[in-house]
Amino acid sequence: MINGNTELIAHIGYPTHTFKSPMIYNPYFEASGINAVVVPMGCKPENYPQFLRAVFTLENIRGALITMPHKVSTVGLLDEVTATVRVAGACNAVKRLADGRLVGDMFDGAGFVRGVQRKGLDLTGQRVLVVGTGGVGCAIAASLAGAGIAAISLFDVNTASCEALAQRLKTHYPQIEVCTGSNDPADHDLVVNATPMGMNEGDPLPMDVSRLSPATFVGEVVMKAETTAFLAAAQARGCRTQVGTDMLYEQIPAYLEYFGLPTTTAEVLRRGAQLRY
Repeated sequence: MINGNTELIAHIGYPTHTFKSPMIYNPYFEASGINAVVVPMGCKPENYPQFLRAVFTLENIRGALITMPHKVSTVGLLDEVTATVRVAGACNAVKRLADGRLVGDMFDGAGFVRGVQRKGLDLTGQRVLVVGTGGVGCAIAASLAGAGIAAISLFDVNTASCEALAQRLKTHYPQIEVCTGSNDPADHDLVVNATPMGMNEGDPLPMDVSRLSPATFVGEVVMKAETTAFLAAAQARGCRTQVGTDMLYEQIPAYLEYFGLPTTTAEVLRRGAQLRY
């Protein structure tokens, strides 16, 4: 029940029809007696800078979840960001400090990494391919680098975005071999689709799945369906996989801690979630 003491968490992006977070956070808040609510807020890019500042003038706002297409532009709109945000070049969590400053962090990559590690993949010394270097791809690459991988290959149709991420990784993680320009999944221990391909029926696959080794772990970020066409093709090759929603569940405890709310586990969140596909 929303009342005069309810705290708001704004879920800002556009379009909102793909949003899954409200169906995970809100059942958890209700079951746990936490008087907070996640509210989808559809905001187009041209209105976003003004809206972000405006929404944080509310006295009952606890924080904001930032999603497509605003994760990258958010970085330049804040007063302070973490090192993870600087490497990722994107931000998906914003809160207001007591002095009024807006600060941000990035949990997409942490959620993805925690998910694959909990499935038994030791990332130390591994060779990784990340296809898609937008906000989520950059975040995943940054967190994978922090997890001790040996080499990372990056690919995006936006060459400038790809090369910029490669440079940031080389600057902050000089010990890691960084390559760009190919989405060939062969000879990689972990392969990640961090593109929007799979959001719409009939989308092409992000890479040539016939080049996947059955020993390769395959991760997805698209949440439109639990098993996307890409994951189904990878599973048919014998690969272990991680669905897009796993990244979401695994990062939510980190968000809750960031916003100063009682935290939980991915398992509790998944049991209570009311997701619909």
